[in-house]
Parts: sequence; structure tokens; C-alpha cells
Amino acid sequence: MAKLAQGAKYRGSIHNFPDFDPSQDADTLYNAMKGFGSDKEAILELITSRSNRQRQEICQNYKSLYGKDLIADLKYELTGKFERLIVGLMRPPAYSDAKEIKDAISGIGTDEKCLIEILASRTNEQIHQLVAAYKDAYERDLEADIIGDTSGHFQKMLVVLLQGTREEDDVVSEDLVQQDVQDLYEAGELKWGTDEAQFIYILGNRSKQHLRLVFDEYLKTTGKPIEASIRGELSGDFEKLMLATVKCIRSTPEYFAERLFKAMKGLGTRDNTLIRIMVSRSELDMLDIREIFRTKYEKSLYSMIKNDTSGEYKKTLLKLCGGDDDAAGKFFPEAAQVAYQMWELSAVARVEVKGTVHPAGDFNPDADAKALRKAMKGLGTDEGTITDIITHRSNAQRQQIRQTFKSHFGRDLMADLKSELSGDLARLILGLMMPPAHYDAKQLKKAMEGAGTDEKALIEILATRTNAEIRAINEAYKEDYHKSLEDALSSDTSGHFRRILISLATGNREEGGEDRDRAREDAQVAAEILEIADTTSGDRSSLETRFMTILCTRSYQHLRRVFQEFIKMTNYDVEHTIKKEMSGDVRDVFVAIVQSVKNKPLFFADKLYKSMKGAGTEEKTLTRIMVSRSEIDLLNIRQEFIEKYDKSLHQAIEGDTSGHFLKALLAVCGGED
Repeated sequence: MAKLAQGAKYRGSIHNFPDFDPSQDADTLYNAMKGFGSDKEAILELITSRSNRQRQEICQNYKSLYGKDLIADLKYELTGKFERLIVGLMRPPAYSDAKEIKDAISGIGTDEKCLIEILASRTNEQIHQLVAAYKDAYERDLEADIIGDTSGHFQKMLVVLLQGTREEDDVVSEDLVQQDVQDLYEAGELKWGTDEAQFIYILGNRSKQHLRLVFDEYLKTTGKPIEASIRGELSGDFEKLMLATVKCIRSTPEYFAERLFKAMKGLGTRDNTLIRIMVSRSELDMLDIREIFRTKYEKSLYSMIKNDTSGEYKKTLLKLCGGDDDAAGKFFPEAAQVAYQMWELSAVARVEVKGTVHPAGDFNPDADAKALRKAMKGLGTDEGTITDIITHRSNAQRQQIRQTFKSHFGRDLMADLKSELSGDLARLILGLMMPPAHYDAKQLKKAMEGAGTDEKALIEILATRTNAEIRAINEAYKEDYHKSLEDALSSDTSGHFRRILISLATGNREEGGEDRDRAREDAQVAAEILEIADTTSGDRSSLETRFMTILCTRSYQHLRRVFQEFIKMTNYDVEHTIKKEMSGDVRDVFVAIVQSVKNKPLFFADKLYKSMKGAGTEEKTLTRIMVSRSEIDLLNIRQEFIEKYDKSLHQAIEGDTSGHFLKALLAVCGGED
């Protein structure tokens, strides 16, 4: 098993086998491979229930007893992915890493992702052992081989990481933290071009503890996470390496949870990545990876492996995984502490929200009105001109164009656009032309009219708007439909769901800071209503009302503290607990509120992704979000989208829409990340 730091708990999934007898194990393996065929079940059962140190003793005894190399025999008897997995388990960790890197730089082309994963995630000690193992196994110098196979800043950062000289002192200088923040900012955001050497020096050498504080301060100082600056300033494999380094500094288990998820999502499985991670982390931090995986992706690592692989290969991977985490939302104590610290940071972080559509310089409403009239006059319609003008003006400027159009031509611009355009493009352009509150009011009206109710649209709008936005929506709804929004909601919804929506529609959310004592009381109410508290202090009906009041009226800053106290108090995450304990529309609206409080741009990024994944596109959801967030936080949404889904919003739109609708959406999106 891996050597532990003093006082650290073992977080691997593979343990030393009690009453270990290497000679007996060697004999069992020999018999499993003797004769015609091999007993694969016996092989995987034995190897996955022994630690790596014990496997090395088995190898030695096998050679002593039979004069044969156990790894060579396993290679001969087994095939395919199962063989790669078993053989990987039989190598000492440093030699396994050395083999992966040798394969990554051998032959035509280089597996940069493998190099990045290993060198960005290993400790100083692991790097030193890797370099020595590579020299011993291949009689070659690892640094020289990497220099020969890579180039540029990517190569320089790999070489820095290969030195294994990252500072390990936990004592952090506040002055040096501030200096590094300033140096990174000046090397990227404030510089024409980028000083890559500063990024390499700071991210390649400073201690993890120091860099975590640098990242926190960078966010406070610049209003954007360090990852956003790296994406904006660097490119290619160098960018990917620096992002992986940042992720491993923040949380190595989270980095591997993400790598595992991406290895198995979608069509096909990246088996080399899956094998490498399951082998290398099985005696280090597999329990933490499992917990973060379940929390982040709402499914267990075990279940995803089970559904994505087969045969003895699957059985071996599941043994390495070590168990199925089916109680969604519960944290291991270590993971709970990480989550608690995350909320501590979110309580002080102030990320600047930015839209993608801005007022046009040299704005001339008269010229725009004439150009739009010309684009709609006569036979045919010039959709390109219409799209270009409307997507590159702010909403306030579009209202001026509407007024000028009526003054010049005595015509209603909205009516003309509706007559000339059709389908998805018409919905998008007309949506952009409406004042935001009137647009939201219309979306709410459409969600409630006709047969059935679009609960998702009601939830999306009412759970995410600010007090000022809600009040403006109420006024617009009354003006446009001669009925109060509250009356409309009362007529079209029922039960607890109706009560929650009406509460949200009042726009009376508190706007102050947090109250820690009150946050603990609120967290206790949440724990009681979600049935995970040790004691209950009231009847259920009263608790339900209090829980609704907390989520619908407390300020965002206060609720972040409530969620943090909830983790501390119960060892559960409130969002996943709501999903597990509640159902239907009530569950969905509470989850939306929690997600919006946690990270509103990420909430919308998820909605956009789901609107475009799979067969068909939910054009109405896509249009509604692109229109409503274009001048608020669409740039932040773009950043969250690429961070979570490993592709840009621009790419997703490009792959899922077409024609003038596509062009208009891309203009609103505002750029490729």
C-alpha cells in the first residue's frame, strides 16, 4: 500500500490481504494458467485483493518456484483490455507510470493527454521514483526523451514538473501571495501578448497550499478565476497542461473524477485512460475520487463502470473501485471538509458578471431603422442584415430603433419582423426586440396557456430572477395581459408548488449579508424537513412552510452560509438530499433555487447543454436563455459551459443548429472560447 503522511487516513480502495502467503498465491496463479485456457476469474480475484507490495512478493516467489516471469505469463494467457489492466496492476506504481509515458512518446505522434495527466498530478516523491524507474526500465533519460518529443512552452512546463521540486512548505507568506497574483495578472491580462515564463515559474514551483491562496486572491482581485485567464491567454497543449496543473492543485481527486467521467461519457470508452487512473489511484485516493464523482455527476463511479464495460475487465475495474456509493449527496468526512471550504470561499468571492451583447458604438437609430425597412421591403427578406443589426445592439438601443422605425415609416417594427421571419429565427429576433421584463412576462404567459403547463419554464424564470427583475416582470405582465402574475399562477398551478412560485413571484428576497446564528437555525430546519436530522422541533406542516420561506426569501449570500452549515451539521449536500427525498415539481423548483444560489451561470450552462444534447434540440429553452442572459451573464455562462462539458457553447450551438438561426445565436453567444 502507498506510504501515508503522518496523521493522514488511508483513502485507497485496495488493502493488504490478511494472512498473506506469497508462495501459495504464486501457486494459485500458476494453476490458473496451466493447461488449455486460463481461469480468469481466479486471476482477477487474487490480484485485486492484494496490495501492490504484496503483488511484487508474488512475482518474486513465482520466479523462485517456477523459473518463469509472472508478468510474461499473464501477457501470454490474457488478451485485450483485461490483459492491460491486470499487467498494469502487477507493476510497481513508478514502473507503471514509466511504461505509460514510454508508450505515450513512442511511435508516430505523442499522447499529450497521458503526459499531462501523469506529470501534472504526481507528487515530488512520485516524480523522482518515476524518473528512476524510467532510467532502470529503458536505460534512457526521461527528460531527454520528453524534450525530443515535445516543443515550445508545453515542453518547458513538462521539464519543470519533471524536476519534482515543487515547494512543500505549508507556511505561506501573504506578501508573496499578493506578489504572485500581481505577477500573473501582469503576465496575462495586463500584457500585450503573454509572459508564459511567469505562469510556468509560479504554477510549476510554488507549493499547493500557497497556490490555492493565490487562486483565491486572484479571483478577488481580478473578478475572474485563474482558469479563465489561462484559457484567454494560453493555447493548445500548453493551455491544457496548465489547466490540469491548476485542477490538481485545487483537488487532485476532483481532477481524476473528471477524467474518469470523460473517459466513459458518450459513445465509446477511453479504456487506456480508465485503466491508467483505476490502477494508479487504487491505493492512493480512490475513495475521495468516488465521493467527488458521485457528488459532481449524480451517479456513482461504480454504476458508470458497470454500465460502460463488460466481462472480466468490468469485474476487475469494479474490484478496484471498491464499492457502490448509492446514497447520493452524502460526503465522506474529508470530502465534506473540502465542500465546506468551497462554500467558505464562495461567501467572499465576487465574480464580475458579464454579458456578451453590448451597446454599439456610433449608434445611429435612424440608419438602423432604414436598413431594417430596406431588408424587409419588396420580394424576399434580407435575414442577414436583420440578424446583424439586432444582435449587435443593446436592448435599450433596439427600443430606440423601434420608436424611430414607427416615426419614419408609421409602421410597427415588431409586426413587420413577425410577418417577414418565421420559425426559430423569428422567435429569437422578436425575443431580442422585446424589453427584458416584457419578454419574461411573455414566456411565463406561454408556459401557462393552452393544454398543460410548462413547469420547467416557470421554474427557470422565477427561481433565477432578482427582486428588481421580478418586480418589473409583475408590472409587464399586468400591463400586457391585464391580469396579475399571482392570479395567473394561482389559476394554473396547485399545492406546494403553487405556494413556492407565488412566494418567488413577490420579489421579496432579502438582500443583506449572512447571519451565522440564523444560518445554523435554517440549516437545522432543512435537515429536519429532509429527514436527516437527529431531532425534530416542530410539526411537518410548519417545517415545510419554514423551509419554503428560507429558500424563497433569504438572501443568496445567507443561503450559501446555510448550505455550508448544512454540510457541517449533516455530512450531506443539500441539493442532492432534496433530489433524493423530494419529488415532482416541488423538488425541481427547490433544486433550481439551490443551484442558482450556488452558481447561477452554471445553472444556465447546464440548461443550455441539456437543450442541445441527444436527439433534437429544445429550441425554445435555448432561445429563452440566450435572449434573457445576453446582457447579464452569458459570458460567465460560456466559461462554466466549457469548464464542465469540455467544449465551448459556440461549438455546441454550431453542431446543433443551422441557417440564419445558427448565425444569430452565434452572434449573441459573442465568441469562441
